[in-house]
Amino acid sequence: MNLTYFLFFICIIVCTMIITYWAAKRSNTTNHFYTAAGSLSGVQNGMAIAGDFISAASFLGIVGAIALHGYDGFLYSIGFLVSYLIVMFFIAEPVHHLGKYSLGDVVCSRFSGNKMRWTMAGGTFSISILYMIPQLVASGLLIRLLLNINYSVSVFIIGLLMTVYVVFGGMIATSWVQIVKTVVLLAGTFLLSLIVLSRFNWNISALVTSVASNTPIGKQFFITGQLFSNPLELVSLQLALVLGTAGLPHILIRFLTVRNTTEVRRSLVSATWIIGFFYIMTLVLGLGTIAFLGYDKLVKADETGNLAAPLLAREVGGDFLLAFISAIAFTTIVAVVAGLVISATTAFSHDIYHHIWKKGESTEKQQLRAARWTALSVGLISTLFALQLENINVTFLVSLTFIVAASSNLPVLFLTIYWKRFNESGAVAGMVGGMIASLVTVMMGPNVMDPNHGWILKNAVVPLHNPGIIAIPIGFICAILASLLTAKKDSVHQWQEFHYRSQTGLAPKKHS
Repeated sequence: MNLTYFLFFICIIVCTMIITYWAAKRSNTTNHFYTAAGSLSGVQNGMAIAGDFISAASFLGIVGAIALHGYDGFLYSIGFLVSYLIVMFFIAEPVHHLGKYSLGDVVCSRFSGNKMRWTMAGGTFSISILYMIPQLVASGLLIRLLLNINYSVSVFIIGLLMTVYVVFGGMIATSWVQIVKTVVLLAGTFLLSLIVLSRFNWNISALVTSVASNTPIGKQFFITGQLFSNPLELVSLQLALVLGTAGLPHILIRFLTVRNTTEVRRSLVSATWIIGFFYIMTLVLGLGTIAFLGYDKLVKADETGNLAAPLLAREVGGDFLLAFISAIAFTTIVAVVAGLVISATTAFSHDIYHHIWKKGESTEKQQLRAARWTALSVGLISTLFALQLENINVTFLVSLTFIVAASSNLPVLFLTIYWKRFNESGAVAGMVGGMIASLVTVMMGPNVMDPNHGWILKNAVVPLHNPGIIAIPIGFICAILASLLTAKKDSVHQWQEFHYRSQTGLAPKKHS
């Protein structure tokens, strides 16, 4: 075990535990536990959103994708960044106006009843667990590589940490862990980017020339077509990335942690700038990896490219910089997983326990106890799944999560907020239909069905690795058709009242 790596990891764990201890003293009400009592400023929340959004797949995966596939790898970054425009213009403020603790609150402000609570809680829980598993698998592999610790032990350590953050600190601890993660991540990637550029005397042209000479595809590195030979595959992936963020529960509930719409906008603007700056640096790191390591050396060390950033750090800064960048990757995983745990916890303890089982009459103490036991259960479930899926393709699970979110959550939220003929039957059909469509199309695609290396040794029925272009329209079509066929709609007065509140956060004035 390398002592430098170990000390960095211990430092990260100690710092986050201090944050959790501080937050635990303040998480004594459900309002504090679920939403930090709306106490975050827009900039703080924007940093937390960035910390929630920039996962291991973004930090490790995109640098590797750029290094291996050039321009096509960078298209992932563009999709992730543009997705915030959809959230900013269509989703964020209505969620803030209509929600209290969960997405179930948002939809049930129009369609009240246990059926919608179950539907929204089930969707949130499923998406959170799906996204949590690849993060835990990636963390286990990273710690095993750096500290030579058994994979199962590594996953258990991460699972335990994330559970402690949420059980004791709630949203306050989760938010500040994410804020610290964002600061450390930006500092580390900025430092590494500066080192890369300085080695080329700040001459971008020299860096580009070096990249072209160290990759087998030469100048084709800077042209699309290396990763996505089928244009439809590219469009489908971008559709899932752009629309998926607007359906991710752990991102959307962050708009409930600020006090007003001004802070919501500041949150989104801050997050967009931070994420945009980060993705520019991943471009520099991807180019730097090929320039310093070369394609052959990278593939020999890790054919997936996921270790591109750590390998580049070791190449230009030795073991110390490698330890620092690896600790950042570790913090990234922990922060994202904690955010996922809090979203799943809120869905179950608030929507199901409080509203359905207790019929809205549970005490503050009972709700907090239920939330903490739920967080413990969620942590245990996701950890057990990750322990059994060591060899799973994590990129496959991440893309599946975005497709599921865009196909199920997004149609329900968007149509609830903007279509007056939408009804409860449409909401249930959209959620269920979108989720089934996304799962089936992925399971029948080349990620699962492959005659040589697939789980199912047959030719894929659906030719797309990322079938969002098929599944997402099905989710919307199911929601729209069910609403039209059942023909249950709000009265004009009810719709106007709801729409006014969703856009302003105010109850409409009564005219005498």
